[in-house]
Amino acid sequence: MSMHKTVVITGASQGIGAGLVKTFLDKGYNVVGTSRRISETTLFDRTSRLELIDGDVGDPDTAERVAQRAVEQFGSIDALVNNAGVFVTKPFLDYTIDEFRRLSATNVEGFIHFTQHAVRQMLRQRSGGSVVTITSSLTDHPITGVTASLPMITKGGLNAITKSLALEFAKDNIRVNAVSPGVVDTPLHAKNPRDYLKSLSPMGTITAVQEIVDGVVYLTEAANITGEVLHVDNGAHLGKW
Repeated sequence: MSMHKTVVITGASQGIGAGLVKTFLDKGYNVVGTSRRISETTLFDRTSRLELIDGDVGDPDTAERVAQRAVEQFGSIDALVNNAGVFVTKPFLDYTIDEFRRLSATNVEGFIHFTQHAVRQMLRQRSGGSVVTITSSLTDHPITGVTASLPMITKGGLNAITKSLALEFAKDNIRVNAVSPGVVDTPLHAKNPRDYLKSLSPMGTITAVQEIVDGVVYLTEAANITGEVLHVDNGAHLGKW
């Protein structure tokens, strides 16, 4: 049985997820990372403290396999980062219900499957735990021209359930928080012009992946913080600029 804490990370193959894997490993955690084809990635040095599992987070079987592997290999689940997410912008009238179902399967159902498995295991361990979810500052303050209405139903729901679960499991010392990014320098935005992306926050900057990762790590380890939505978005949640 390992003395290290174990963190489960979804959407772990690129962008914020890959940054999370590297930083948690550097900090001495055991890491169980999942995404659709993560076993093919060459981003990570293979180590005995890293398990990579292929699967779609929207499939309930994936969360079950990941939770089992975490406990078999490392003996515990101490933290979960719900990072997997799908984001697609369109005028509201152009979205189809099938697109909504795909967004919902990954962003909401994935959250439910993984969080239920993690919390069940944390309750068995009786040593508390942490859940951190990546949401979006657009839930609070939409930006003209960034038409993300359907993704924001899902992300706004994650902010809401974060607060509900924080209260529900406070007595069990299981803390539930969210990090709410603005524009982050990830493959998601590879094709967008930089000047346009910079215009989407009052500070006029694009967030580096590591800034989001640092926010997640902080909340994972902050013993007195629960039910918090931490905006790491260069001020975009403040409103008009």
